[in-house]
Amino acid sequence: MDNAFYLDLAGKHGGMPVGTDLVLHEQPDPQAVKMDGGRLGAVIVEAASRYRTPVAMPLMDLMLEKRHMLRLLGIPEDQIPTWHFPDVPTAGARARIREGLTAALDPQLQAHVDSISHVARTTSLHAVGMSIGPFSLATKLLGDPITPVYLSGMGMTANDEPDVARLDAVLELAFQTVMRSLEAQIAAGAQSIFIAEPAGNKVFFSPNQLEAGADIFERYVIQWNRRIAERLRAAGVHLLFHCCGELVDPMVQAYGRLGASLISLGSSRDLVHDAGLLPENIVLYGNLPSKKFYSDELISADEVRLQSAGLRSRMRACGHPFILGTECDVLSVPGCEAQLKAKLEAIVNT
Repeated sequence: MDNAFYLDLAGKHGGMPVGTDLVLHEQPDPQAVKMDGGRLGAVIVEAASRYRTPVAMPLMDLMLEKRHMLRLLGIPEDQIPTWHFPDVPTAGARARIREGLTAALDPQLQAHVDSISHVARTTSLHAVGMSIGPFSLATKLLGDPITPVYLSGMGMTANDEPDVARLDAVLELAFQTVMRSLEAQIAAGAQSIFIAEPAGNKVFFSPNQLEAGADIFERYVIQWNRRIAERLRAAGVHLLFHCCGELVDPMVQAYGRLGASLISLGSSRDLVHDAGLLPENIVLYGNLPSKKFYSDELISADEVRLQSAGLRSRMRACGHPFILGTECDVLSVPGCEAQLKAKLEAIVNT
């Protein structure tokens, strides 16, 4: 689809950090705000205003879809964060999830959708949705997701190995859950949707297996995100694709073939190098080491300014469209708010 919006933004915008969580935690009751779409939407609008961007970036809450799925199964609330499928999901569990996904969203995911609607209805900002990617959601639902991926890379199938069968079944459910979330966000007026697939990296996928010809990265990550990309493209919605994990070049190239309008990568990547791996119409975003921003000992505001200026200069020289930003969302850390805000201001003002 036409990428004029992000290409134009790359041509004239300074810095665009993902800092909505910081604004949320200025509220006296952030958890209550996350359950109220109107109030959450107002936080997103305030973050866009503070960081002087026309893009209204939502919270990067990568537990939303897991909570929604497991609430459909009746998993106790206090167990959801660490709950994993102990075996291959039963036919009954699969049917319960599929049926539940045709009904109303759970309140927390609905509030997320309503916050997008608030932005789209009440402002001229570019409304952005957000979802975890299917593979990353699947990894949150398995106690050990690495072993079945490796076994699959050795040629084992669901018929050979129960762990592979469990991964395959859970990934299908994860995709269905993500698609339900995306359909609701599209209907709410999202103009772009940010897909965060941090687990699609070399920790979960052996570079040696990939180099030897294993198709596991295609089967477990790319094919599912390709289907998402096709749905977004049909709806006229931009795909913004994010992976802050450690990657090898073929992974970056595979992500580039999804047709995203913007790709966001972690600070481990050299964006000038990656510019040579990606089509010229994909905007590169990032990739300042924002996971360190909470500590002045790890990185000071002055160092953020220097890195910002250096990255912007190098990207300008290579000629690839680029927006300066963070490698991931910047989460509020109690007692470190001043340091975090100073570094986001350094990005915006460099």
